[in-house]
Amino acid sequence: MSPFEPITMSDKQQFTEDLERFQETHRAMLTELGKVIIGQREVIDQLLAALFCNAHCLLVGVPGLAKTMLVRALAEVLQLSFKRIQFTPDLMPSDITGTNVIDEDPQSGRRDFKFLPGPVFTHVLLADEINRTPPKTQAALLEAMQERQVSIGNQTFPLPNPFFVIATQNPIEQEGTYPLPEAQQDRFMFNIFVDYPSPEEETEIYRFTTHGKPTKLKPILTADDIFRVQETVDRIVVSDYVLEYVTGLVRATRPKTDGAPKFVKEYIDWGAGPRAGQYLIKGAKALAAMEGRVNVACEDVRRVAVPVLRHRLGTNFQAESNGIGAVEIVHMLLKEVREPKLT
Repeated sequence: MSPFEPITMSDKQQFTEDLERFQETHRAMLTELGKVIIGQREVIDQLLAALFCNAHCLLVGVPGLAKTMLVRALAEVLQLSFKRIQFTPDLMPSDITGTNVIDEDPQSGRRDFKFLPGPVFTHVLLADEINRTPPKTQAALLEAMQERQVSIGNQTFPLPNPFFVIATQNPIEQEGTYPLPEAQQDRFMFNIFVDYPSPEEETEIYRFTTHGKPTKLKPILTADDIFRVQETVDRIVVSDYVLEYVTGLVRATRPKTDGAPKFVKEYIDWGAGPRAGQYLIKGAKALAAMEGRVNVACEDVRRVAVPVLRHRLGTNFQAESNGIGAVEIVHMLLKEVREPKLT
């Protein structure tokens, strides 16, 4: 039975029931993912938050931290189709979206164009090392992310629903790469940093990965269940108090805004746009739902501030020369920007 079967009761009761089932499902997903992924709880929660908000995310981490395994396991738990594209300098847009080929009817001999779908036609797409391919090919994928469709010639082909892109980048190898422009990075809800495991987690990883026994994960949600989850997250309440806090936080990232902190004027060339505020609120809603709360707190906003803002702040040479990155600036902003005064 689906964990999100419709129930006949009042709207408020139904929402409460859906929220409780959502919590149970979230715990079940963490249990299943924990069978193959050791630690990385914050990364998993941020990935799930993006999923529950119907958004895409960017994973940044050195090789060997199980980024591909995590995405593949997530697709397995969700009963969704999964495909992986290794981005290389010679990758063409048609290698992602697909292409028209000439197809001949064996009976009539008539020739027509036939569309062969590319790997983008899947539910969960892992774009591995997206910054290793030229901008033209990057743009082909990002267009699909934004429009959730592919246009070939005069035809438009809708992508499967749901459709999630999880892209990866290697932060230590810059030679032979084509970094994503800021406007393209803005299409990703989260920029998630995958760090090294703790000593205890690393020991457990060695123990788990060297026994040679593959682990089969149990599916938790179907595509229809995901839509119901997303509806539940959308209905989480956001007060004017939290909205005002988000507005103040986002506007404080812009160096030309009146009242911007001194360090922002000194270290930032451009700040975050309104999409950042939208993603702060959506991410905070997802975290609140995971904990069974019907409304968002400012603390939820602060928890998603780094992955939402880190790729939306343009640091300048002065910041680089002082060894100050976007993450440090976000932490400074969280200390600087106060919650609104209660009236």
